[in-house]
Amino acid sequence: MAVSKAKKHATVEFLAKDLANSTSAIVGTFSGLTAGKDFSLRKTIREAGGKYHVIKNKLAPKAAAGTKIEAALHGLKGVSSVAYTEGDPVALAKALSTWVKDNAEFTFKLGIIDGKVITVAEIGDLAALPGKEEIFSKLLFLINAPAQRLATVINATGRDLAVVINQGVEKGKFGGAAPAAAAVAEPETQAEAAATEAPAEGA
Repeated sequence: MAVSKAKKHATVEFLAKDLANSTSAIVGTFSGLTAGKDFSLRKTIREAGGKYHVIKNKLAPKAAAGTKIEAALHGLKGVSSVAYTEGDPVALAKALSTWVKDNAEFTFKLGIIDGKVITVAEIGDLAALPGKEEIFSKLLFLINAPAQRLATVINATGRDLAVVINQGVEKGKFGGAAPAAAAVAEPETQAEAAATEAPAEGA
């Protein structure tokens, strides 16, 4: 009996540490789940950023005491397991919902997000939402879009100006301006010189 109690205590402590920082969870049940499918389920949950444990209904509330998922682990009946995460609850719901579609041996009981218990139907609604990465990606696009358009306009203006300048240089519109001005000024200088010399000759 003492060994049994020690094992239970160790299990509760281990699970309590794991659940301490979890913000959301999905509780399910299963029947006839093969070892291969169990491995596949755990891998799916792990890739979604979550963890998974088969739990004993009487020990689960003790392990979850004081956590944000505590309410989901009270009053459980039958075979129970919990998938939980500190990260994106949508990613976990999406991954599990997709896996369950092809594996009827596993079904949902309920879920919880930041202390709010949700139904099986609401787990489906959660899975249909865009995940954090998708939301951040769209938000980043919206933030960067105006800057990208501005940069494109500035670059285009610079390119157009460079083309105009090059065309002007090639046609001599810029380089030929100074010599033309000099040509106009030269006759005036000669005339002034002639006018200066004329009185000297008469004298």
